[in-house]
Amino acid sequence: MKSKLILWPMISGYLFLSACGSRVADENWEKADQLAEYKVQMEDLRKKIAQLERELNIVDDKSTVNVEITPVVKTNFEHFVDVMGRVQSDQNLLVSPESAGNIVEILVKEGDRVTKGQVLARLNTDALDRSVQELEVNLELANTLFERQEMLWKQNIGSEVQYLQAKSNKESLERRLEGLKAQRAMAVITSPVTGVVDDLIQKRGEMAGPATPFARIVNLDKVYITADVSEVYLNQVRHGDSIQVYFPVLDLTRNAIIARTSSVLDPDSRTFRIRIELDNSRNQIRPNLMAVLKLRTYQNQEAVVVPSILIKRDFVGDFLFVAEENNGRTVARKRYIERGLNDNNNTVVYSGLNSGDGIITLGYGQVVDGTVLNHTGLN
Repeated sequence: MKSKLILWPMISGYLFLSACGSRVADENWEKADQLAEYKVQMEDLRKKIAQLERELNIVDDKSTVNVEITPVVKTNFEHFVDVMGRVQSDQNLLVSPESAGNIVEILVKEGDRVTKGQVLARLNTDALDRSVQELEVNLELANTLFERQEMLWKQNIGSEVQYLQAKSNKESLERRLEGLKAQRAMAVITSPVTGVVDDLIQKRGEMAGPATPFARIVNLDKVYITADVSEVYLNQVRHGDSIQVYFPVLDLTRNAIIARTSSVLDPDSRTFRIRIELDNSRNQIRPNLMAVLKLRTYQNQEAVVVPSILIKRDFVGDFLFVAEENNGRTVARKRYIERGLNDNNNTVVYSGLNSGDGIITLGYGQVVDGTVLNHTGLN
């Protein structure tokens, strides 16, 4: 019985506190709604007051704001996007011999500049050399027999068969000798291009063969860059367009032309590939170097362009402040515009501004619609 008497006051106190807290929350909500309503009313009153002041030409000199006004002029506007590319070279080649054999002589070292056709190394050709010597002896005899048989045939001595056999034997040996010499030439490793020996992969005494690279020859006088561009820009990026290439590692910028664009889209990445060719006579640009390509996707030589920071937005849309003459005074007017592309902190204005309009470029944050202006920068 005593425990029940103690529990009842505790429950009563909890219910009282909960009721008080609920009333406080309801009062706060009511105050917030009332405050929002007052703000709306104040804004409406401010607009009505400003309208009446304009109609009555009432001006408070203390509200004059110092601003700078810039006339709108049409100018050239370009929009760019950056994509990443990678440097490659058509003449970055692994050189292998055309036949198998032991490397007996290497005539170059890494870093040497070589010309197309220059001998890099030779393989062991002892067996081929002996075969060539043997055939040369047999061919000499065959030539002698053919010459004598031909002389006799011209004198109508001997049969035609003997003459044809001697001729066939001589020609057969000549073809076999040519084949052996060709095999011996295949044992000589030559450079397929003019360039630099970037890497000697094999050493003297090792076995070389067509499937084993002997050296890497690189010619960096001409390089190219490939990059994948989003299909969104398929109609804006074309063959022959000018492009700016920047190499962050080298802090080097080059101007180039798009050499080609791919004819198909990658179905996975939804991109198309472009290729840019560069002259690299100083060999600064290396294969696999990353490059930033600045692609121009839009150009208008008669565009109305304003600094992006001047454009503001309300419930109606995008706007900025322009200067207008009103009864001998210059006042600020809110001008709604249709904005377009932006690049480098500048924005194209499609409509709402005309050439010659004065936009407030300094002090724009201190004005509202109807503010009287004390200005510079506009005649």
